Amino acid sequence: MKICVINPNTTSAMTAVISAAARSVARPDAEIVAVTSPMGPASIESHYDDALAVPGILRCIDGHPGMDGYLVACFGDPGLEAAREVADAPVLGIAEAAMHLAAPLGRGFSIVSTLSRTVGHAHDLVQRYGFRRSCLGIHACEVPVLELESNPATSDILVTSCRDALLADRSDAIVLGCAGMADLAAHISSEIGAPVVDGVAAGIGMLSAMAAMHLRTGTASGEFAAPPAKPYTGALARFGRPMTEAGVRRATG
Repeated sequence: MKICVINPNTTSAMTAVISAAARSVARPDAEIVAVTSPMGPASIESHYDDALAVPGILRCIDGHPGMDGYLVACFGDPGLEAAREVADAPVLGIAEAAMHLAAPLGRGFSIVSTLSRTVGHAHDLVQRYGFRRSCLGIHACEVPVLELESNPATSDILVTSCRDALLADRSDAIVLGCAGMADLAAHISSEIGAPVVDGVAAGIGMLSAMAAMHLRTGTASGEFAAPPAKPYTGALARFGRPMTEAGVRRATG
């Protein structure tokens, strides 16, 4: 079993954190292939960043065929629908995976994200994934993504933010709202006495189960079939090839 974990930003140090989190929960028969986007923003903290991260994600999928699953390791879950059209294996986002695993852990969960400007998008994802009843609140710790590793106070800030979220929302679990927080999940959980769900670990678990069950993205409706062949121009010209290898496999079954 091979699972490709994609860091949609271009910061390789964050890929190392994500890779370690993925490998810590991977099954013995699972190979984790962690890749850094070859293009796009250094971190993803806005709708603008989110949009411009998508070409790099698609390039990572195209460059790593033959996987049993792909995990997009950004809590904004950028480009999932496009990725599902070109991948020949299931594609998950870490927000999607974390919410699915957190929902059964109690009455409800709280999300602790990075900056306040990301809270609205997190609300949109909660709505899209059907967790309005389970998600009791979304909070920002106000630590920028690129400072999660460099700020010596990050751990203490997150512990405080997560504890405050539990009390404010009367929730039973925490979902961490950034892949760069993945290495702190166990520590935070021990400090606050509640389950803390990291989406990277959650995604690896879900993709492993999907691979074991031989599940793949359905194309019966036609929506997630390989995208129609057409030329692209300008900076995206190289994305306009007739069809990716993944698309050929998906189209031919």
